Amino acid sequence: MKAPTVSGAAKLIQEALAAYNDDPAAVTALKGYAARLAEPLRIAVAGMVKAGKSTLLNAIIGEEIAPTDTGECTRVVTWYRFAHSPRITLYPVAGEPRLLPLKRVKGRLVFDLGADRSEEVDRLVVEWPSQSLRNVTLIDTPGIASLSEDVSARSVSFLTPADSPSEADAIVYLMRHMHGADLRFLESFKDTEAGRSGTVNAVAVLSRADEIGAGRIDSMLSAGDIAERYRRDPSLRKLALGVVPVAGLLAQSARSMRQSDYESLALLAAMDRADRERLMLSADRFLRATDPEGLTAEAREQLLERFGLFGIRLGVVLFRAGFTDPTPLANELARRSGLDPLLSMLAGQFHARADALKARTALVGVETLLRNSPREGTGHLAAGLERLQINAHEFRELRLLAILRTTGVTLRHELAAEAERLVGGDGVAAHVRLGLPPEASPEDISAAAHLVLHRWRLVAENPLTDRSALEVCRVVVRSCEGVLAESAGLHLHRQPA
Repeated sequence: MKAPTVSGAAKLIQEALAAYNDDPAAVTALKGYAARLAEPLRIAVAGMVKAGKSTLLNAIIGEEIAPTDTGECTRVVTWYRFAHSPRITLYPVAGEPRLLPLKRVKGRLVFDLGADRSEEVDRLVVEWPSQSLRNVTLIDTPGIASLSEDVSARSVSFLTPADSPSEADAIVYLMRHMHGADLRFLESFKDTEAGRSGTVNAVAVLSRADEIGAGRIDSMLSAGDIAERYRRDPSLRKLALGVVPVAGLLAQSARSMRQSDYESLALLAAMDRADRERLMLSADRFLRATDPEGLTAEAREQLLERFGLFGIRLGVVLFRAGFTDPTPLANELARRSGLDPLLSMLAGQFHARADALKARTALVGVETLLRNSPREGTGHLAAGLERLQINAHEFRELRLLAILRTTGVTLRHELAAEAERLVGGDGVAAHVRLGLPPEASPEDISAAAHLVLHRWRLVAENPLTDRSALEVCRVVVRSCEGVLAESAGLHLHRQPA
């Protein structure tokens, strides 16, 4: 069954198609918005050059299918979609699309553009049978602030078009440090046609987090402290739902660990500790060493390329701590890379809100059409659009979340912080909204929701509450009522027939 926001948006698009049926460009655009409602959520991976975008994308998918070198393909917008059979399609700027050959070199997928140069390619579409792509389309974008103005402009125009919704419903933005260019891009994404709907729909990733501590075993702890500082920074807080540190190279290699990787780590773990520590003082020393016996120069080079010194050190520590089987070792390395918190954030902030984010994009498209191509007889469309945008509770939550993170509200700090959590600032699951542990029962959730609902009703009824805060109270109360309805449904579902 479709969510009310999606069905409402779909109905509005059909009415707009009837009103603009004599305008081919409008019909094409509206059919595109309708198709997006039925598609998986589109999440773009963006960031400056060498931020580790393709590496992180591979980690999320769990396979090495995105090119991570500096070749022509990394200068092209590339879509990754689920399909039962692998296929790569090149869409040129001019001409008909054509299939590219599927080739793997050393376990990695390699794209061959043939005679086409990157500037002649509009996009690549990679269809791949990965479970990670069933509910999301990932879009790899060229580096922003590239030395090549053409490459940089391609990403900016794709993600922040001037007079239409962005091709992406949400963004994962990678940064190695918080630079002015990062903030300017996130600001421009928020200021696109889609951004004007009052939605914060970006997550920031402190990428290559292991390099912050020079590859030391505690590098992720240092990166976590920096990410928390960035998360609280007012200039970034209003643009991103959170900041997560991720060691992308380790995450990618852990999710695609090979038997040869495991065997190399096992050999290193068997060494004397002092000898091993001397061996890993630097990458150069590691490559030049001859110990341990059995670890060839080629194996060293491959291990360093795939895991980096941080990943090698961590892998050895975990191996000696009891993770001596390949699968548990790979899973723990992926967890320690920071990938799991990122995936949890994407699930809680984007996947759980997929219908609202897709519907919002479609409605922004209709709104843009009505504004740029006004005509008689479309007053009912404008009225229906306004009703949907104002009355749909999912949109009200998204707007309030943006206000709480930007201009703020006239409530005490602790109430404002609770309001942000209750409307889904940390995720939309009921236990997350209420600040309860994941194992909380429906009864626990119901009891907590009743308490919170009562408190916020009292705030709304308090004559000292500023009138400007009453809308906040109304949205929070409706969110609490939604949690109660959800917990009641779960409780009934658990009752014996």
